[in-house]
Amino acid sequence: MGKVRGLFWPRSLQGQLLLAIALALLLAQGISAVLLYRAQAERREAALIHTAAMRLFGEIREAGLRPAGSPTLVEQDRPMQVDMPDHSPLQPGERRIAGAEHELREIIASQGLQLGDVVVVNRPLSDDPRLKRRLERRAHVLGDPRRITPQLLVAGIELPQAKRWLVVRIPAPGADRGVLASLIGQTLLLYGLMVGAIALIVGRITRPLAALTGRVEQFAAHRALAGQLPPQGPDDVRRLIVAHNALEDRIAALLDEKDVMLGAIGHDLKTPLAALRVRIESVEDDAERAKMAATIEDITRSLDDILSLARVGRPSDPLEPTELNALVGGVAEEFEDMSEPVTFAGTERTVIALRATWLRRAVRNLVVNALRYGKVARITLLHEHGRVAIRIEDDGPGIPEALIEAMMQPFTRGEPSRNSATGGAGLGLTLAKAIAEQHGGTLTLANREVDGVVAGLTAELTLPG
Repeated sequence: MGKVRGLFWPRSLQGQLLLAIALALLLAQGISAVLLYRAQAERREAALIHTAAMRLFGEIREAGLRPAGSPTLVEQDRPMQVDMPDHSPLQPGERRIAGAEHELREIIASQGLQLGDVVVVNRPLSDDPRLKRRLERRAHVLGDPRRITPQLLVAGIELPQAKRWLVVRIPAPGADRGVLASLIGQTLLLYGLMVGAIALIVGRITRPLAALTGRVEQFAAHRALAGQLPPQGPDDVRRLIVAHNALEDRIAALLDEKDVMLGAIGHDLKTPLAALRVRIESVEDDAERAKMAATIEDITRSLDDILSLARVGRPSDPLEPTELNALVGGVAEEFEDMSEPVTFAGTERTVIALRATWLRRAVRNLVVNALRYGKVARITLLHEHGRVAIRIEDDGPGIPEALIEAMMQPFTRGEPSRNSATGGAGLGLTLAKAIAEQHGGTLTLANREVDGVVAGLTAELTLPG
């Protein structure tokens, strides 16, 4: 049910408003057309009843003067639609029209005449025992035989004084198809005009919202945009755009302030670290001096990772066409030159727009993790479904399924101790994920299994092709 609704129900605000209003208008116009059609049918029926009443009233006067047993109206060559039987005209299985009977009784009774029962029914011509043949022979009474309707309105009133019934038969015209077509045409015309006018109004309302949505999406992607979105549309939408512009300015100011603060922190911390590096040269114990130098290097690397992670959302360098095989292959060669067990399997020439410095750092972080925990790193470049994937496999113990998502959070490490010899600061995967998302891609981790046993971890950085 949800899938079917998703297929036919628009997702945009403009589409949903238009569809809801269009359905409401269609329902209203449909009800209006039905009511108009029913009113016309009731008017047609009322005209037939009044016609029957006039004919009956004229014959009642004469019938009241005729003694019992005198010839019937038909035998006296009266109009063939009227006769005076001694029984009710109602036939078995026929359905009486109660409203028409009530109206006919009121019309006749208003003339001060006493009546017994009143019967009004609709009857097909072929079912009428008296007029079936006569109506065909005397079609000139009703006009062109080709236009004779197959339906009759049969109205009968009981005359207590004469102990007989007076019955009139009137051809009942069927539904006027021209009127029905006219109603449908008017309904569709009004519906089209109203939906068109509402579409223009809704479009004017939602167009600024669409522009604001695009602006928010761009700001979320780039964090900094030139200029501002001009207020437009209804007052409520204008106020929303003005509020968004103020919020955007505030966020941009905070981000700029953060960059300045991080730059100052980086400068203020790196300067004393460099001074410490110089001072430890005076330490005579070589082992102690090496430990102190390693500690300073760890602090410097952690500081670089923190600053990079903070700035990854606002890169200053533009996207440039880059040959991905060369970039990833260059990272693999760096580790091969250090005699690390790293292999690379490329693919056909692949040029995409990216920030080479940032992506190189993401790949390097993933390779370092593979070597640290899995002893080897096998890099593969793949084309999959219009995207490019950089896949890095290792032969380590993998990661428990429940912890895979947590491993990409800042300062989360696969090795729980804080020993720098067994792991870094826990920012490598976080930074790699942020760089992938900066390029519109993703980073996923998955355990690689062989015969149901975890044989390593696969890190896959996917980029738009």
